[in-house]
Amino acid sequence: MKNMQSRQGGFTLVEIAIVLVIIGLLLGGILKGQEMITQAKIKNVIADMSGVSAAMYGYQDRYRALPGDDKAASRWSGATAGDGDGVVVGKWTEAAKESTAFWDHLRRAGFVSGSGADNPFNAVSGKMGVQTGDGSGASPVGVLGEAADTRLFTGLIMCSANLPDKIAISVDAQMDDGDGNRGSVRAKKQAAPNPDLVAKDAADDYTEDGVSTYIVCRQM
Repeated sequence: MKNMQSRQGGFTLVEIAIVLVIIGLLLGGILKGQEMITQAKIKNVIADMSGVSAAMYGYQDRYRALPGDDKAASRWSGATAGDGDGVVVGKWTEAAKESTAFWDHLRRAGFVSGSGADNPFNAVSGKMGVQTGDGSGASPVGVLGEAADTRLFTGLIMCSANLPDKIAISVDAQMDDGDGNRGSVRAKKQAAPNPDLVAKDAADDYTEDGVSTYIVCRQM
């Protein structure tokens, strides 16, 4: 009986090279796609923040009042009027305050979409909001300048929360100077989602470590 010698098959170097090229192309496409998604989120965050500023100024031009603080907001049935003192009172996510009535007034006036006083969400599912200083309604201490360079919250600010480090850095760089603790755009590293803002908090430098998230605030 003739012995049958088995022959073990395998891939040639050419076949392996082709497979590696295909894998490289797939990985390149995936990474490029992720970068495009990130860039789209950055553009959306910037557009949202700029759009809210434009809406606020449009409201002021039409009604001669700040949204949320508008004491004549009773022009709309069911709307909560502000006190008209020129200060948006309340922390940026605080219910039944001028800071959240801000959104209701803008929506009733047709400057932003939706209805009610709930905070809108940004492109990464973080909340957006406004507040003055520490949200108490007291006059903010200091102004943006040399003496207040490390302060985060002075005057009326528009904030966008839960931004991953890369997105936060790019938003700041495109809207201001890319420095988290200086300029008209400043940032605070988050310990929890959608955090409260405290007037005496210092702004933070950015750390691009892939895990940090920031609330980014823009002077309005």
